[in-house]
Parts: sequence; structure tokens; C-alpha cells
Amino acid sequence: MGGRKMSNEFKRGLEKRHVMMLSFGGVIGTGLFLSTGYTLQQAGPIGTVISYIIGALLVYIVMKCMGALAVEHPDVGGFHTYANIYIHPSIGHVVAWSYWLCWTIALGSEVTAGGILFQKWFPQFPVWLFSLIFIVVIVGINFTTSRTYGETEFWLSLVKVLAIVVFIIVGLLIIFNLIPSKLEPVIDGEKLLKIPHGLFGIFTTMLAVNYAFSGTELIAIAAGETKNPQKVIPKTISATVWRLAVLFIGTIIIMVLLLPIDKVSLLESPFVSILDSIGIPFAGDIMNFVILTALLSAANSGLYASSRMLWSLSERDNIIPIARKLNKKGMPINATIISLAGALLSLLSSVIAPSTVYLALVSIAGFAVVVVWMSICAARYNQLRKKQETHKKAYILPIAGFLLCLISTIGVLFDPNQRLATLIGLPFCILVGLLHYFIKKKGGEIHAVTR
Repeated sequence: MGGRKMSNEFKRGLEKRHVMMLSFGGVIGTGLFLSTGYTLQQAGPIGTVISYIIGALLVYIVMKCMGALAVEHPDVGGFHTYANIYIHPSIGHVVAWSYWLCWTIALGSEVTAGGILFQKWFPQFPVWLFSLIFIVVIVGINFTTSRTYGETEFWLSLVKVLAIVVFIIVGLLIIFNLIPSKLEPVIDGEKLLKIPHGLFGIFTTMLAVNYAFSGTELIAIAAGETKNPQKVIPKTISATVWRLAVLFIGTIIIMVLLLPIDKVSLLESPFVSILDSIGIPFAGDIMNFVILTALLSAANSGLYASSRMLWSLSERDNIIPIARKLNKKGMPINATIISLAGALLSLLSSVIAPSTVYLALVSIAGFAVVVVWMSICAARYNQLRKKQETHKKAYILPIAGFLLCLISTIGVLFDPNQRLATLIGLPFCILVGLLHYFIKKKGGEIHAVTR
């Protein structure tokens, strides 16, 4: 089996803290640091808090399902493997390609953003120069051993986590009037309970909230390189989910209480607004550094995820056979280079055709996260059936998770700003799945067509 081979070839150098911070690296990105303005404007203060609580609940459900699958199948490629075994190989193919595309697009965007932020300090140099430096650093980290990679990601993610903790503490001190601030806490019950677009507004923001939590599933991809995954993965999932829930929901509550919705800027970081309000010098520069660290961490996680997913595709379906090569340190060099090339193409499309090609790619990428989560829930449900589980309560979580994901994909059809995610993402997934199915049916092996 390809799954067994994966576990034997990759070096198991990652520990619990590495895997947890790898997941944090994928989840905590610029969206949280720069602005959650869209969700706040659509759902209102209390609606935003509710959206993130539901999002945290969904993450908990999906991660519980994933934990049970990862313990039994600790393979590089994670949920691609689960879908292959418990749903259908064509669904596994869709999941793998969608997720690979998701991270390569994200990687292209993060590299560009990193270059732009660096230029704020050194305006005399072009953006592409800093983007190139970013790329060299990320590739260098990904070509080291899995343990060195995990250690680097641990410290990069720790900077982000500490920044959020400091933000929450400072926010609480302002709210309870323990430190002077230019901001006045929003205590008007009517303003806090206002939901601009009613319950429908909460409904339509769920996909955006799901995107905010995406990255937790990286734990499954890292399972194939983790020491003692049967013990480490379940503990890591539990620790990661509740910590993320506290950090995200805590941050949102502070924003809601200190920043009136009508004054929330979609361009300025709420973190900068809070630090500025208490007179912290160089607040913008401090936040610039934190966001740069967030970008480097997220890009690091993105290249890791996309290279492992491409390696898994090559191993199982013989797609791009050269991507299967591992170096002496057990790292997939070719898969990493190919994934980086995909990221650079998405970066190019964002410059040349931002309103057509790139927008379509971003929509597919966003939809891919929910496709992955749905596949995890469906795989767990089928795993329980295969084991002939008789306790009906065991089926509640995978069914609830699948339905919540499905609702979020339907909800965005009513929001013109997010509609493309489903309108482009769904046909893309169907097309990839059907191509795989008929090619396998005719030729038996994908490589007969793709080589």
C-alpha cells in the first residue's frame, strides 16, 4: 500500500509542539491581524462572535473526526488518503488537487504581501526583491530536515501567538480602565446586539469564518512525519482546537468591545489601532514585524502542505512521477520546487489578470477548504460504518460537521462578494473528479495519460 510506504520513507522528526505550531502557522494569518472587517460589517458585533463560536465548534467536530482517521492512517497526505480509502479514489483525487491549489495560491499571495510590507521600511528597493528574499528563506527552511523545519515553524508561530495574547491582555486592561486609552469601550447594548443583516448575515459569513480557521487540518498532513503519531496526534488536535478557539474568539470580543463597527477600517489593522490608543511608540512598525512573521510562517506552512500533498498524489496516482523523489534528509525536494512554481504562477496571474484568472483561482482555493472538511467528515462516517459501529451517538459528529460545511457553501450563494467560491469551486471539483474516474476506468493508471 502507498500509505505504508509513505510512513517508512519520511523521517519522523516532528514532536507535539512542532505539529501544534505548524497548525497555528497555517491558521493564524494576515486576515486576523489586518482586519476581520468584512465579517464585522456583515454580521455585526454579536453576530461576529456567534459566527466564530460556530466556526470553532465546526473545527472541533472536523478535528475529532480527523483525529480518529489520522491515528489509523498516519500518512503523509492525510485526508487525501482517508478519502481514497473510505469514500472513492476520485474524491481523494479532487481533495488532493483542490488542497494543493489552495495552498499554492495562498503562498503566491503571502510572498507578494511580504514584499510590500518590507518595502514600507525600505522604499528605495522594489517589491520583487523582497519577495525573492522571502522565497529563498522559505525554500531553505523546507529543504532542511523535518525536525529543523518544525523547530523554525515553532518559533515563527510563537511570535504570532504571543502578539495575540498581548493584544487580548491590553484590550482587557483598556476595557476595565486599568490603563489610559484614546478608545472608549462600546457598552451600548443596542449597538453590541445589532445584527445589520439579521440572522441571514451570520449565515452568509460562515464560509469566511471557516476560511479563517482553515489550516488546522495540517495536523493530518504532518502525521506521516510525527514521532509516535498514535499518541501525539489526538493530544495535539485537542490542545490546538481549544487554544485556537480562545485566541480567535478572545480577539474578536476585544475588537467588538473597543472598535465601533462604523469605524472599523478594512485597511488598517485593529491591532495597530489598539496599540496606538495607549501611546505605544512605533506601534505600526511593531505590527509590521508581527505581520511579516505571520506571512513567513503561513507561507512556510503553505509550501509544506502543498509539497506533501503533491508527493502523496505522485505516490498514489503516479501524477508527476518526479515529485515522488525524497532527498537524503527525507524531504520531497521536487514536490517542493513544483509547488513553488505553482505559487509563482498564481502570483503572476494576480498581477496580469486579477479580475479573471486569479479571482477564479482564489474562489476555487476557498471552496477547497470546505471540500476537505466535508471529505474528512464523510470518511469518518464511512470508517464507523466499516467497523460496524453500533452506537448511534458516534455518528452525530461526522453528520453534524458535514451538514455545517454544506450549509456554509450554500449560504455564500446569496452573497455576491463570495458567490464565486461555490459557482467556480463546485464545477472545478466535479470536473477533476470525473476526469480521474473515466481515465482510471479506461486506462487503469493515471500515468498512462499524464506522462
